[in-house]
Amino acid sequence: MYVLAIHTGMRQGELLGLKWENVDLAANAIRVRHTLLRTKGRVILGEPKTKKSRRTVHLTGAASRALEEHLERQLKVMERLGDLYRDQGLVFTTEVGTPINPSNLRKRSFAPLLQKAGLPRLRFHDLRHTCATLLLSKNVHPKYVQELLGHATVSITLDTYSHVLPGMGNQVAEAMEDVLT
Repeated sequence: MYVLAIHTGMRQGELLGLKWENVDLAANAIRVRHTLLRTKGRVILGEPKTKKSRRTVHLTGAASRALEEHLERQLKVMERLGDLYRDQGLVFTTEVGTPINPSNLRKRSFAPLLQKAGLPRLRFHDLRHTCATLLLSKNVHPKYVQELLGHATVSITLDTYSHVLPGMGNQVAEAMEDVLT
């Protein structure tokens, strides 16, 4: 899940609501069609945040391999537990196949993982920011980053991440100089 979070910029709810029927490992792609929501103390599957959030995300080789390995592990667990496994078609589940409570993910998995790795406390959402920052620092066009993240408009992407665009000030000055000389 963490590999996918960094490689795709998917929201926590999108990852927790991801179903295998929306994963195409042959095409290295994921269709974001569901999100896991907490409402009235219950965890339910809902619609993505915005129309732009319903998107196809192309996977890196590493993300695709991580999903393949995860599927192998999940199938072994399903076989071992038999009828005790409550299969709902979700990619990321509890040990018995039920949806993962987002607060449990943060407290029981994410926070201990960060501590074990000697990293500072982060929000799960910071993995999404890491994805965008890495792409923009490599001069990936903001429109592509917007589409990957499922932002409604490119202005949201630019307003949030413009501080990480490398050499932006120098590029503007150099472009103006080229035009006027």
